[in-house]
Amino acid sequence: MASKKKKLINTLFLVIVFALTLYSVFKGEDLHAVLRAIMKVNPLYLLPAVAGVIVFIWGESIIIHYMLGTLKIHTKKWTCFQYSCVGFFFSAITPSASGGQPMQIYYMRKNEIPVPVSTLVLMIVTITYKSVLVVIGLFVAFFQRGFVHKYLEGILPIFYLGVALNVGCCIAMSILAFHPALAKEIMMRCLKILERLHIMKHKPERTEKLAASMDQYNATAAYLRSHVKVIINVLVITFFQRFALFFVTWFVYRAFGLHGAHIYDIVMLQAVVSVSVDMLPLPGGMGISENLFLVIFRGIFKAGLLLPAMVLSRGIAYYVQLLLSAGMTLFTHLTIGFKEQKKGTSYTVPGTKVGKTGVSP
Repeated sequence: MASKKKKLINTLFLVIVFALTLYSVFKGEDLHAVLRAIMKVNPLYLLPAVAGVIVFIWGESIIIHYMLGTLKIHTKKWTCFQYSCVGFFFSAITPSASGGQPMQIYYMRKNEIPVPVSTLVLMIVTITYKSVLVVIGLFVAFFQRGFVHKYLEGILPIFYLGVALNVGCCIAMSILAFHPALAKEIMMRCLKILERLHIMKHKPERTEKLAASMDQYNATAAYLRSHVKVIINVLVITFFQRFALFFVTWFVYRAFGLHGAHIYDIVMLQAVVSVSVDMLPLPGGMGISENLFLVIFRGIFKAGLLLPAMVLSRGIAYYVQLLLSAGMTLFTHLTIGFKEQKKGTSYTVPGTKVGKTGVSP
């Protein structure tokens, strides 16, 4: 019942945000003029834009496949693509992208990937994912002052807030990922607090399972710390993945037959939008992303083309991604979701002396 209520609240929140977004963006605008402008674009430039979205999703799946492979867990690339689609779909429809990783862990567990391992792998994915935004944000803030004054004067508070939130998030997750002893202590204390508040009943077996899971987490983290090259490779792939999505706006710009604006400015402005909204508690940055686009791209797109460009850019980068990942999530649920879970799946981290049973808490 609680789960259904939560789903209902999330759905209602998503619908309200979407409705407010439409109202704030299209209020007083000529929708027919917007549609006419969109119908005139060169569709050949939209194909690489859509391809950029696919590369963005596929990029995460390559990272998941690569990291699991370094841990001697062999999975198909197609299966990892399914995990990625699940993550992007639930991240797109939940506040602060909070629903993506729990659902990825759920389906990975169905395929007998231990929860502590999948949790740590996805945490590294998130750390590198946000680290790219942090690097971009700090680079723009400290080394691109002319760029900031030219394009970002109207959104500086939101931009700096986005940079600060991403920096804080990366620091917190890095502590959990690379200081597993601290992570274990935090988890055990949280369990005790929940038991004292009578939110959860005290069960010795639950405590033992949680301790075993965190030991597995510890061993996996130790393996990754000793393989710095793995993290570097993941970071490189993540840069490529993220910029594949940022280039969508450049292809939209060219689709309208526009010239003159430098590709660097367009791609970096789209990156600034992502930095600014990534940590805000809105599904997919809905509402704020559209309005930021209309502010900072005002000097890029000609009069009458700004709103159509936003609709097309945002439509491809977010809504095409949402529809694609939604279809794949349904397929994943039908192919993986009904598998029976095996309890006590064993797993030993390569290169460590610790071999713990991967049991979820």
